[in-house]
Amino acid sequence: MSVSNSFSASTVIDSILFRDAFGTAAMREIFSDKALVQRYIDIEIALAVAEAKCGVIPKEAAEEIARKSTIDLIDFELMRRETDIVGYPILPLVHQLVAMCGDAGKYIHWGATTQDIMDTAVVMQVRSGLEIVKNDINELRKILASMSEKYRNTAMAGRTHLQQALPVTFGYKSAIWLAMMDRHAERLQQLEPRVLVGEFAGAAGTIASLGDKGLVVQEALMKELSLGIPVTTWHVARDGLAETINFLALVTGSLGKIAYDIMLMASTEFAEVYEPFVKGRGASSTMPQKRNPISSELMLAASKGVRQHSGLMLDAMIQDFERATGPWHAEWMAIPESFVLTAGALHQAKFMLSGLIVDEKKMLENLNLTKGLIVAEAVMMGMAPFIGRQEAHDVVYDACRQVNEKGGTLAEALQKIPEVTKNFSKEKIEELTNPINYLGMAPQMVDKAVAHSRSLKF
Repeated sequence: MSVSNSFSASTVIDSILFRDAFGTAAMREIFSDKALVQRYIDIEIALAVAEAKCGVIPKEAAEEIARKSTIDLIDFELMRRETDIVGYPILPLVHQLVAMCGDAGKYIHWGATTQDIMDTAVVMQVRSGLEIVKNDINELRKILASMSEKYRNTAMAGRTHLQQALPVTFGYKSAIWLAMMDRHAERLQQLEPRVLVGEFAGAAGTIASLGDKGLVVQEALMKELSLGIPVTTWHVARDGLAETINFLALVTGSLGKIAYDIMLMASTEFAEVYEPFVKGRGASSTMPQKRNPISSELMLAASKGVRQHSGLMLDAMIQDFERATGPWHAEWMAIPESFVLTAGALHQAKFMLSGLIVDEKKMLENLNLTKGLIVAEAVMMGMAPFIGRQEAHDVVYDACRQVNEKGGTLAEALQKIPEVTKNFSKEKIEELTNPINYLGMAPQMVDKAVAHSRSLKF
């Protein structure tokens, strides 16, 4: 498509301005009109070949169909006009293929129905799309594993309800992100056999037009296309495709969570991380000092878009009798956009996380912001064996109030309390109130997460 022609795009998926922010060229190509029509043709050829092998149509006819059916001779403008009239693209395509193939043309689309061809083409798109998603997830897993190892011991404030809670490490945080991506890789491996199943069932799903050859042809066709053989007709059983898009919603949901964390940590008041520096990226038109977290913003937006489509796919599962009156069409919107948005979000995540700038000094500075209050639990648990847990809680609570009301550090406040100094030296109090000494099992959890991730074979 030329630049001038692409000015007619009306969504971010195909916009010359936004398409590479919200998607990738590789994923857009999979769901392009030309690639889709090529799949329709491939399926019609494979059907003819399968039927010839099963003795349903002459072998010579199948060879002629395979030789002469070519996308290069398709009149797309004519196909568009006829699709607008018919409501579906297959009959318009078959008209042109029949004309291309001469006498053999009468055997094209033998025993098939429109939805057989369209559903199978979508599954082939999904197969190619999931391959991209799989590769991107695995790349992201490697990035996150390395990040977790690098920052295994980098202490920072853990936050709950947007308040400082207890010390963690940045490697611990990224290990949680890693584990999410590991689970997504596992989900993808599990869903593929359920989803990558073709469709060939005829008008009402019984393949009646082929007599006793129906199931034999169905199996032969799926073998030609390297797709799974359906156990039953799924014209109106859409759980496989709904599962696929809801899987993408889970992936982008995790990416949205990562993006949200990064955006908060990159805010001026935290200043703990920054997206990779590229001159001009994230610049403001009015505020020269700004450096906006563009990749994170795009990831978050994509996650919201795919989440909406996942709901649409669930709604589209509710179909009437043996052929739906509308819900099927909703999939035509949801599936391509979900895949493109997911590819875009994964692309942004790989770029952002592979070059993330981590300010370890600022993380430590923020960790010490509360002057030791963040490890009040550590002091309480340290004192509990000597004076009991509840009394230790009350003593530390009073010390924390002193810090909040009169300033100073928790260590200084504790050194003024007889119940504390009776059992702890000044050095021990300093040790107890140092946040770096209260990381729990965070570093070991990093080791466990990275080892588990690298043990997985996807």
